Amino acid sequence: MTTPGPHIVCHGKGRKDRVTPIDADTAAALRVWCAENAYPPTVPVFTAHGTRRAMSTDAVAQRITFHSAAATNSCPALTHRAVTPHVLRHTTAMRMLSAGIDITTIALWLGHESPESTRPYLHADLQLKQNALDRTSPPNTTLGRYRPPDTLLGFLESL
Repeated sequence: MTTPGPHIVCHGKGRKDRVTPIDADTAAALRVWCAENAYPPTVPVFTAHGTRRAMSTDAVAQRITFHSAAATNSCPALTHRAVTPHVLRHTTAMRMLSAGIDITTIALWLGHESPESTRPYLHADLQLKQNALDRTSPPNTTLGRYRPPDTLLGFLESL
């Protein structure tokens, strides 16, 4: 049995505990934060402002709204976008799909019991559609629009 890498455990929707892997940089930042804020292991890392209570879902949404508004200074494309926890879940699912990750793995990542629950999160964007079309090209062909030779055009026009 392999030892799991860095991960977080969240108590989420449906009163389910979810285990989510995190990258090494995030794990390192959390270790530094925990060393600077030496609380007992039973205290949640992400707490309601000024308390040791776990954040509510509303508090998470409120912090995302606050920080996405601040991010519009460096990313003006966010100005008229509603960034919510649900939008972040949807974006994660779509990026995983674009990276070629199968729907069963995406369902596990999102904490769904069935891949069928994941389907509403996924839709084919233009790049996914173009990638699918590119894969249908016969081997050893040049991608792009066909340009018939003048002789073929002459023949067709003479019909």
